[in-house]
Amino acid sequence: MPPPRPLSDAERLDWVRLSRSENVGPVTFRRLLDRFGSPGAALDALPRLSRSGGGTPPRVTTRAEAEQEAESLARMGARHLTYADPEYPAALAALDDAPPVIAAGRHVSFLNKPCIGIVGARNASLNGRKLAETLANDLAEAGMVVVSGLARGIDTAAHTAALSRGTIAVVAGGIDIVYPPENATLQTAIFESGAVVSEMPPGMQPTQRLFPRRNRIISGLSRGVIVVEAALNSGSLITATQALEQGREVFAVPGSPLDPRAGGTNNLIRNGAHLTERAEDVLTILRDMTGGMREPASGGLAAPTPVEIDETALTPVRRAVLERLGPSPTEVDELIRDCHVSPALVSTVLLELELAGRLERQPGNKVALI
Repeated sequence: MPPPRPLSDAERLDWVRLSRSENVGPVTFRRLLDRFGSPGAALDALPRLSRSGGGTPPRVTTRAEAEQEAESLARMGARHLTYADPEYPAALAALDDAPPVIAAGRHVSFLNKPCIGIVGARNASLNGRKLAETLANDLAEAGMVVVSGLARGIDTAAHTAALSRGTIAVVAGGIDIVYPPENATLQTAIFESGAVVSEMPPGMQPTQRLFPRRNRIISGLSRGVIVVEAALNSGSLITATQALEQGREVFAVPGSPLDPRAGGTNNLIRNGAHLTERAEDVLTILRDMTGGMREPASGGLAAPTPVEIDETALTPVRRAVLERLGPSPTEVDELIRDCHVSPALVSTVLLELELAGRLERQPGNKVALI
């Protein structure tokens, strides 16, 4: 495989266009790249794939729309990063569902430094906020970059304490959208001294469905995630679950069983999370894992070689896949084994169905018909 090379302006716009196009999520983007070798070739194939899956061609983002998005970011001092770029965070790029394109500004070098996520309750107690501030300050002094979601409560406390050394805010909407409104000054300060990151385009308002997607980026950037106060079934626990699925360490601060905000963190400890009371508890675990606090390697993605598919072989595979799928999630690996055909053929059929709007990808490499 040839070594990575810088993307041309036209290629970068193709990355943005494909990632913003209808029915193309992060996993589908990666499958399309593996199948066709480049976003440009995948864009050309989208109408054909969708028709083969029994749907109408998905809406494809135009070159003018991608250019407008890039210009909007440039005016803010931000830019697109694709996982073909060496500046794209290496830890995030390793995920199966890594965003193919992120909007990042301003100091993108922070994205490839050793990072630690700190999340917790929006309605945090005074003691919880103080502890988050202490942890963030001490970990930043130790050379770690604090990552959080710019939410009220614990997130705000962690960002504020780490601000002077640089912190990363991952937001659910566009990087130009302030949420919550009272964090406008903090978001501006983070942009000036650290980095603000989103996989959404500028102008996108945050909605409930976007916060779990944001949370996986917080954990994906980080070597571990610290949870300081979280009720059972809270968004912070979603971040912790995603961290575990991504192979990250999970740290939890214990609390009183009389405080509902400690229910989630105490349960995390009960299920194996590292009990955490001070920064050294975190640093000891991470040093033992990595042999130090070295920065992760960055690189960029080498161009994949397009996969040749025998189109005549797809017809029976389409029938076989549809016979085996339904509204209940099915593991892709199990589907491939049961169809007794090559993974490339099954992957192509799944791409067709997804681009036709007939298939949904679910966590755990599972798919279901819509």
